[in-house]
Amino acid sequence: MPSLTDRFLDKVAPGPRGCWDWTAHIKPNGYAQIKVNGRPQYAHRVAYELARGPIPAGLVIDHLCRRRHCVNPDHLDVTDTRTNILRGVSPAARRAHQTHCVNGHPFDVANTYIAPNGTRHCRACSAARARHRRRQGVPGAPA
Repeated sequence: MPSLTDRFLDKVAPGPRGCWDWTAHIKPNGYAQIKVNGRPQYAHRVAYELARGPIPAGLVIDHLCRRRHCVNPDHLDVTDTRTNILRGVSPAARRAHQTHCVNGHPFDVANTYIAPNGTRHCRACSAARARHRRRQGVPGAPA
């Protein structure tokens, strides 16, 4: 019976930029999958553990190449979930990298309100909206 490493490497093909493309099962979310001891596992996690050892509790694997089906251990980094998200290209990551609001006001200490849920709001724009509501006579507008 072939070892896990041999089974794993049989399912890998060279990809662009040094990626190791998974040639077996790819889940609908784009991640590669392999069975280990009869149970499905994410192939990138198996790759990391085969090459580097156990993944510390509470941490995740980040694909530095941004390709979910890449299983090259050199493209995988152990990190916390927040860092993983901020390294990506999701809407949350894009917003976190913004230095100015949509109207060009800076997101700096004096002009930024951070809501309890962690989102940033421009104080200048909030004040302008409040002034506009007062001029329009909108009920419930701050006095």
